[in-house]
Amino acid sequence: MIAHFDDFCLWVYVVVDDMWRELEGQLRRPGPKPACRDRELIAICLIGECLGWDVETELLSHMQAHRHKLPILPEQSRFNRRRRNLMRIINEMRRMMLARMALFWDEQCVVDSLPIPVAQFHLEPQSCGDWPVHEANCGLVSSKKMIVFGYKLHMLITLGGLVLDFELAPASVGDLAVGRELLQEHGNRIVIGDKAYVGAPVAEELWQHNRIRLLTKPRKNQRKQISASVRRLYKSVRQIIETVTSQLNAQFSIETNRAHTFWGLCARPYTKLTAHTLCIYINRLLGVHDYLQIKKLAFPN
Repeated sequence: MIAHFDDFCLWVYVVVDDMWRELEGQLRRPGPKPACRDRELIAICLIGECLGWDVETELLSHMQAHRHKLPILPEQSRFNRRRRNLMRIINEMRRMMLARMALFWDEQCVVDSLPIPVAQFHLEPQSCGDWPVHEANCGLVSSKKMIVFGYKLHMLITLGGLVLDFELAPASVGDLAVGRELLQEHGNRIVIGDKAYVGAPVAEELWQHNRIRLLTKPRKNQRKQISASVRRLYKSVRQIIETVTSQLNAQFSIETNRAHTFWGLCARPYTKLTAHTLCIYINRLLGVHDYLQIKKLAFPN
């Protein structure tokens, strides 16, 4: 059990440092090395996301009080640029943590999406930045009965609450089209989706090419309906989705955009979803650590 902030910082840094040793060869950095090393900056980013400090001024201000753990902090003027440059390494760390957890091999998953607005809908004609260049547009979010200008984050989630994969797409693109593209990168799974993923041709294609069984709750106007027991199953699955999305919103503010550019926006979901995975990963490590300690006490020899 982690009882103190300093202990949490230590755990995060040890995990990041362990994976960095395998990944540092993928990064090509021109010029001199910065005082705050890349692995330390990644650890600071993940600590900030886990604590809800997703504004760099707030994050660096809080970290000032804990410089005995991470004595060299990054310069605020370069913080966002360096995080953007490291976002693919951060995502690769997320993939490494997934591969090390048994939950990664869970064959039963859920596919769903949540909105990532980049501007208020009524301000869309005056929106600045490079959003239109990167296909940001208006789209309907049926679950919330609202129209957003920006993107949707489509996620593949295990029944254990682990985000396996994700894709950022323009808000106007249908869930079924993006879900098909996302699931084509996987195989041998049972995937449950809501009514937005109803589509017999796509379901058949995924089964034939990827051995993915896409199960969806039928619309009311469809002739073939499901039994009460299957409806209860969909309801329990819906609770899993709502739990994960509430974690991502309440703790990581994933639907709140603070970026001014598309690549700045991309860096945030990479970091937030990696931080979410990191919390699950550390909990599992702590469980193994506690088990080994108890075993050592019970069987000292």
